[in-house]
Amino acid sequence: MKVAKSSSGMILLALASVLPAQPPAAGPGGGRGGPGPAGPAAALFDPTGYWVAQITEDWKERIHAAAKGDVGSIPVSAAGRREAAAWDPASSNSCKAYGVGGILRMPGRLHITWEENNLKIESDAGAQTRMLSFGTPSGQAGSLQGVSVASWDRLAPALTGFTLGGRGGSGGSLKVVTTQASPGYLARNGVPYGAKATFTEYYDRQDVPGGPTLLVVSVEVTDPDYLNGPYWYSVHFKKQADASGWNPQPCEAR
Repeated sequence: MKVAKSSSGMILLALASVLPAQPPAAGPGGGRGGPGPAGPAAALFDPTGYWVAQITEDWKERIHAAAKGDVGSIPVSAAGRREAAAWDPASSNSCKAYGVGGILRMPGRLHITWEENNLKIESDAGAQTRMLSFGTPSGQAGSLQGVSVASWDRLAPALTGFTLGGRGGSGGSLKVVTTQASPGYLARNGVPYGAKATFTEYYDRQDVPGGPTLLVVSVEVTDPDYLNGPYWYSVHFKKQADASGWNPQPCEAR
């Protein structure tokens, strides 16, 4: 993972390196691995609003597709390298690049809202929508965004001086585990993931003193088809005051 040049970016990367670590056992009310309570009243932090991606890591590859066959730091297996080598650059805007494995790394915005006890995450990149239910699977098997289960994940703050999600500074993450997605791309240049891939995401809100409100997402990808081992990455978004710049653009089915 490349280190961001800004001091805030370095802090974010330090935090992201902690979040995907080996999780402790689930505790009462929904710790790591536990479904926990649902609905806005039970939320450890407020994730709603419009959020714009902060492209500070791997910005060249996130803005434009990397060269054909360039898998970067992704632990791709021999089968994955063959798939990446067969990628057609003309399909860089294919909807496969906007599936659950790649959508968060796209430049653009998220719009997060509550619909009763479910969280709705819309992205203007590719005009994608995810509906997250707590404790029960939601979504459609074989779709770009797959089937997800959300939970509130209590966690002691990794850094001092920040308000990390939880009420009273107790800390906590929104955890989302997604399976059964259609095959897609981890990177826009056709680095693949298969139908058996699992995506574990941790969303954390950071209210930086005297600075912006940030949403940091740390992701672990496992895939027996195309990866030699787990692949971790993190991205972060800055909260906007309104819907300025929100402009959903559909991807191209290929």
